[in-house]
Amino acid sequence: MPARWKHRHRTTTLVTALAAGIALTALPASAAPYGSGVGDPYFPDDGNSGYDVSEYDVRVNYDPARPRHLEGDTTVQAVATQDLDHFHLDLEGFQVTSVTVDGTPASAVSREGAHELVVTPARPLAKDTRFSVRVRYSGKPVGEGWHTLANGGASATGEPHSATAWYPANDHPSDKATFRLTATVPTGWQVVGNGRPGVTSTGRGTSTFRWYEDRPMATFLSTIGIDKFTVRTSELSDGTPVIHAYSPGAGVHPEEEAQLPEIIDFLASKFGPYPFSSAGAIVIDGNDDDGPNALETQSRPTYQGGFSDVSMVHENAHQWFGNSVSLSDWRDGCLAECFAQYAGQLWDEEKHGADLDNGFYRSMVEESTADPDFWTTRLYDPGKGRELAGALYFKGSMMLHALRRTVGDTAFFGTLKRWQRDHRYGNASWPQFEALMGNVSGKDLTGFFGAWAHGTTVPEKKYLFPGSLGSLDPAAEHGGGTAGARNTWGGTGDHA
Repeated sequence: MPARWKHRHRTTTLVTALAAGIALTALPASAAPYGSGVGDPYFPDDGNSGYDVSEYDVRVNYDPARPRHLEGDTTVQAVATQDLDHFHLDLEGFQVTSVTVDGTPASAVSREGAHELVVTPARPLAKDTRFSVRVRYSGKPVGEGWHTLANGGASATGEPHSATAWYPANDHPSDKATFRLTATVPTGWQVVGNGRPGVTSTGRGTSTFRWYEDRPMATFLSTIGIDKFTVRTSELSDGTPVIHAYSPGAGVHPEEEAQLPEIIDFLASKFGPYPFSSAGAIVIDGNDDDGPNALETQSRPTYQGGFSDVSMVHENAHQWFGNSVSLSDWRDGCLAECFAQYAGQLWDEEKHGADLDNGFYRSMVEESTADPDFWTTRLYDPGKGRELAGALYFKGSMMLHALRRTVGDTAFFGTLKRWQRDHRYGNASWPQFEALMGNVSGKDLTGFFGAWAHGTTVPEKKYLFPGSLGSLDPAAEHGGGTAGARNTWGGTGDHA
């Protein structure tokens, strides 16, 4: 089972000491009339209202000899979307040593709830005002997204949460921003992040690495990898730079690495142009805790131990579905996982000539139709705690194949490309996808989506066996099937 399906929600102790003469106190959640949470039905305290972030500038110092300590200095550039006499940032743990707004010390800083940092600027911020807030902090990372490697290095990954384990953020996919990372580590260690690298500089026994993601990014897709990496560079077919970074114990995978341009070209043929200015992978040796086996960190997925064409297809499909076009809220997980999983079936069809009707789909129907539990999770709005349930991967990929057979390839792939074009670098919801597919196909898909995306039982036969899938209906007079057809239902295994 993919590691992301079994997230652990840890309870952390917040450090509430604040230096520089600012009093830091704990407030009840009811103390703030606005600010905490953007209304996500599954994570009501995630994100913050009242402002929109345009860029994060995250600066950290980390010494693997002191793996339980991080020094951070983060500046958040934002625009007030309403008049603000205070605002919230999401940050777990740490000792906050100073907070300034537009260079002026905040008049008050307080803690609220599990991860809220409440900032009161010296002067209220009027609606539409651009402002910057700078937070300096240090201490032990305690959030679920920070993973210490066996050699003292580190990796920051996790879904739905990881960013607040190492920098203050508006931690919800609906507020995307560009991202700068500057990280200083002892000489001999390297840092890899999202996007393209900047200038690396050296000091007395230290090296400072710089990375910049120039396209808006959801916070959980940001990453940092700190290790004694082997770094290999190449290019995609269009010249886009590719950077692969391998932890010492992970080994180097040149044959698999060489497949990436072909995989991205294939995905682009199905979904539209590759959306980012760099590509590659971060391959870590392993974590000291239960982190994800793979995650679609933007522009450069993170893998644990190694990767294959199957995992590369899945995580790079997310660069379109989940990263470029991100969820509106966590009810929309199918917009990421259903499509990334089905991309693996499309790759198998293209690369290996797989008969998806008689292989993948037939085997899934045979194994699942007699198992009522398989169908009980809705694909849209699966429920709190089930936002990344296995159903999104397996029932979801079945739904997309049935949808393809319902509307035909022209409408199906045409909708996927238009979806990317219409919502590129933004957010969208599952109901919007249903509406677009109906519009492009010219079909009334209310019953289909009602059965597959919103239903909790086996779909009626007309939705389970549409088009060419009709030959799989046991009640049909004509049989079908290909003996020995390649079974591809397992898809990405431990990759999310």
